[in-house]
Amino acid sequence: MIQKLTICALFFLIFSQKISAKVYPISSEQEFKNIQSLLVPGDEVEIKNGNYTDWSLSINAKGTAAKPIVIRAEKPGMVIFSGNVNKPIFNLSGDYLLIKGIDFKNCILTKTGVLIELSTSNNCRVSNCNFTTNQAKAQFAPLVIISGNGSNNVVEGCNFTSNIDNQDVQVKISKDSYPKFTLIENNIFRDKNKVSWPNGNGGECVQIGQDPVLLGNQKPETTVRKNRFIHCNAENEVISNKSSGNQYLNNYFEDNDGELVMRGGHDCVIADNTFKGGTGGIRVNGTGHQIINNKIDGIKTAIRLMYGMAKGKEEIGFYIAASDCIIKNNQISNATTGILIGDSKDADWTGKFDTKRYPSPVMQNIAPFNNTIAGNAFKDVKEEVVRK
Repeated sequence: MIQKLTICALFFLIFSQKISAKVYPISSEQEFKNIQSLLVPGDEVEIKNGNYTDWSLSINAKGTAAKPIVIRAEKPGMVIFSGNVNKPIFNLSGDYLLIKGIDFKNCILTKTGVLIELSTSNNCRVSNCNFTTNQAKAQFAPLVIISGNGSNNVVEGCNFTSNIDNQDVQVKISKDSYPKFTLIENNIFRDKNKVSWPNGNGGECVQIGQDPVLLGNQKPETTVRKNRFIHCNAENEVISNKSSGNQYLNNYFEDNDGELVMRGGHDCVIADNTFKGGTGGIRVNGTGHQIINNKIDGIKTAIRLMYGMAKGKEEIGFYIAASDCIIKNNQISNATTGILIGDSKDADWTGKFDTKRYPSPVMQNIAPFNNTIAGNAFKDVKEEVVRK
């Protein structure tokens, strides 16, 4: 009898939870604010088909793993945000929130403008959204930011196409906060033209960290996997790693004017990626990286291990010499140089960075050291391994 009552109570609980989940159709910022306090796990906020401007929503609701709170388009591709953006359009700071199926097109971002920010959020997702021909009016402005002391947030299945003068996805790392275990997966980044900024910076598709000199030892442990980067020419760094403990796995790069760059940080894994054509493969500064099982075809210099101004994880240097890295079982074909050990030798950075903020030597004169080069395969490569 007691067992039957327990089972009945369980079914009643499940049934009542299903009944309590609601769909809230909205077509304005105010309509969302009217229902935000009512949201419970399993609810959906349905943005009606249409074109929208001048929204700024802060969403701090809490779903569950089994019942996330969903903010979605009525019909994917039919909900479009555009126009001037001075604040985050969507700022998610709760738990188990999912935003999906929304288009952002021809948005103009100021210095404080962001399309989506996951801020001190946990287990939140941005899924199947499109970001097309959006333009930043301030240098280093990203479309999507993951920031604060949250964890396990995901950007997945999104298209970033023909965006201008911007970063696409940024994992923000400060002295006091940074997100852990971010996953950037199954997205497409494509057709990104050169930035207009005078120094040519600020056009990364993915940037993990912003200050590699002073904050490169921070360990966000981000994973970037199964993404496609095609005709991404905005700057020299298609992906810019400026922190430690990250993974870059099974990504595909085609005809990009730029590289996957370990600009700073340590102990990252770069494995099972494919590079086809373009100007660059993998560029390495820092200590303890594993570069294994990558396929690199049709690139002049496939892998570059760089000189630095300092070495190890404790010394301060604008660039850290590549050391204690493993470069193993990579397949390199149709290249002039397969693996270059010692690029930018004796480069002089006098006057090119703030030596008060960064108490670093200015000469890039410390050669790569203690790196393991083994088991790599070369085909139609003029010089397989070159040391300078």
